[in-house]
Formats: sequence, C-alpha cells, structure tokens
Amino acid sequence: MATLGKLERVALRQIWETEAQHFTPWLAQEENLQILADTTGIELELEAQEKNVGPFRADILCKDSASGNWVLIENQLQRTDHLHRGRLIKSIGNRTGHKMKIVVTGGSGMFGQHVHVWEKYLPVEAPAGS
Repeated sequence: MATLGKLERVALRQIWETEAQHFTPWLAQEENLQILADTTGIELELEAQEKNVGPFRADILCKDSASGNWVLIENQLQRTDHLHRGRLIKSIGNRTGHKMKIVVTGGSGMFGQHVHVWEKYLPVEAPAGS
C-alpha cells in the first residue's frame, strides 16, 4: 500500500528565498514544468528564463508545442501587485516579436482588483477538465 504524505502550509519564502534566483529556476526544471503542463493542459517547451521581452523581463518564456503560441509564465512569491500585473499586461501585446497568446500567472494570493481585471477585460480559457 502507498504511503501518503501530509500537506503542510508553509510560507513560500521559507522554501525559495528569492523569485529570480530560486523559484524561477526551480519552476523551469523539466519535471516541474511538466507538472504545470499537466495541470494547465498546455504542452510547455522552455525557451528562456528571465528573458527580456520588450522593456520587461519574462520570468519564464515557453512555447506551446501543440499550437506554436508563446507562453509567458509570471510568478510571484507574494500577493499579486500592480507592478507585476502592469508588466504582465504590457508583455501580452509587446512589439518584440514574442506576442503572448497564453499567460500563466500565480502568486501567494490574488489581489481582488487584479482578479476583476482578468475576468472582465482579458479572455480567459480554463484548461480542459478543470
């Protein structure tokens, strides 16, 4: 019989001290991107980490191997904030040749106004089976 572990809530910064040097490289590892791919239903191929996309840096830039669309992964170790959300929105339609069709974003919590903007103004498709 399989042994099950116990889920435990921890502060993200207990595990990853910084986003750019610790969390992003961890998430970009093949096995961790595969978990994200399985969860979202998007076939993720890693293109770059901390990549300049227009005037900002994309935490993780991938291609959806099924559609060829660019995928921007923006992560935060804290609650979402206006700076990150603004950069994310600008990155969606940047003029550098990496026009994002798919955005995956996350944080330790979503600020209510950010959820409202996503729901009202940006087209959202939930992954199949979610």
